[in-house]
Amino acid sequence: MNFKTLAFLLLIPISVSAQIKHGLRDTQGRHVIPRGFVVNTNDHKGEVFFNSDDYFRMVRLGANTQVIRLELGKLSNFPGGKLETTYLMKLDTLVKLGKNAGLKTVFKMTVYGVDKFVWEEFWQNKNNEYQTYIDAWKVIWTRYANSNSVLGYDIVNEPRKLSMDISYSKLTKQYLIPLYQNIIDESQKINPDKKILVQSIFMNKGEGIDNNQYAEITAPINRKNLVFAPHIYQDKIDFIKPVMDRFDKESDMLNAPILIGEWGFPTFATTDTLIEGRLGQLKYRELYIRTAEVFDQMGVGTIKAWFLGNRSMQNFLPGGPSTWAIFSDSTDAGTVERKYITDVIARPYPQTIAGDIQNFLFNHATRSLNLKIKSDNNKGASTIFVGANRHYPDGFSVMINDDLVLYYNPLKNVGLEIYKCPENVSPTDFIWDVHSQKLTILKWPQDKANLQVKIVPGIRNFE
Repeated sequence: MNFKTLAFLLLIPISVSAQIKHGLRDTQGRHVIPRGFVVNTNDHKGEVFFNSDDYFRMVRLGANTQVIRLELGKLSNFPGGKLETTYLMKLDTLVKLGKNAGLKTVFKMTVYGVDKFVWEEFWQNKNNEYQTYIDAWKVIWTRYANSNSVLGYDIVNEPRKLSMDISYSKLTKQYLIPLYQNIIDESQKINPDKKILVQSIFMNKGEGIDNNQYAEITAPINRKNLVFAPHIYQDKIDFIKPVMDRFDKESDMLNAPILIGEWGFPTFATTDTLIEGRLGQLKYRELYIRTAEVFDQMGVGTIKAWFLGNRSMQNFLPGGPSTWAIFSDSTDAGTVERKYITDVIARPYPQTIAGDIQNFLFNHATRSLNLKIKSDNNKGASTIFVGANRHYPDGFSVMINDDLVLYYNPLKNVGLEIYKCPENVSPTDFIWDVHSQKLTILKWPQDKANLQVKIVPGIRNFE
């Protein structure tokens, strides 16, 4: 493949020209796309432990964010619950491991670990359940109020209606949103600058709309620093775009960017050996690729469940035992990737951009990332996750507009080399880190300018 051929290796055009509305901004004002994993503190077999090597693997899978799943029973006085100091120390370790690896942390509260949690009773709040719940959160808010690596809090995970004689709309307006407002107000007394992630009601089995189990939020919350964090576990490929379009509409109404809090239809026990068929690996890959395309075209952040091994499975779907674990070996952290899943998760994307991301998309067929930005060098450096170890084992090239071309040859392993570079641009501003699989841009070649960045496979005929 020569350079002329390479230059025409373009992606499907994206019609959006303005800045994407999703993604977040860091303290330097850079445009950030959060991506990463749900990190469990336990599974059905007991506690789960992670070390620095596990976090390094997350980074090489493209993670810049972790969502730690909290257990209400270890933080509260709900029946069977008790605040456990050792649990708090474990959370400290996970936050530190994430920080050392360059990951931001979001905490998500689940209702696990108590003797029972009855949603119908919780909504009625007859025994001051709301305050007990908020008190559990206050432990976390106070502990991490001054931690810059803690991004925010997903305050109620998959709230339910169950047997209540009320519509989802009324439950949302009369109970869920006032509860959110109450929790947010209390949180912002302690850490007003943290992000607050909100979800919608998880609908009862069989009551989903367009194969979507999450009820629509139809009224605003009217609080600052909101992030809309819906889950999507879609197994029907034609419903992915309509479901995300609905989430987009809710995002507008909430005035909150989208960060997909969990995604990815679970893997069945048979999938690891079944190549074809409805539940086979090829179908899973096709489903995940289409989901990833919709995510990228919208510019949303995404958190994949779970960064776990396969030492336990659940059995609630018609296809038999299943799991969200991305590793197939029977250990807690896991090391053996389900590559038909992980290769899609670990696709190239812009992590942190000094400026505004206008659009981006990774084309799995051509293995090409197309990124359009408006640069702003005053905001610092930018990072792009490339994932060359799995997507570009034969090397890759970086092209910015038509006048800058750099390439990486893994056989030489000498960093980025120059094919074409304007005199006023320093190629040393572009740093390839083979360990983290990231490309760092210290300074864009043009400031306050619209730039088209492409990362494409191949280095042949450049030398």
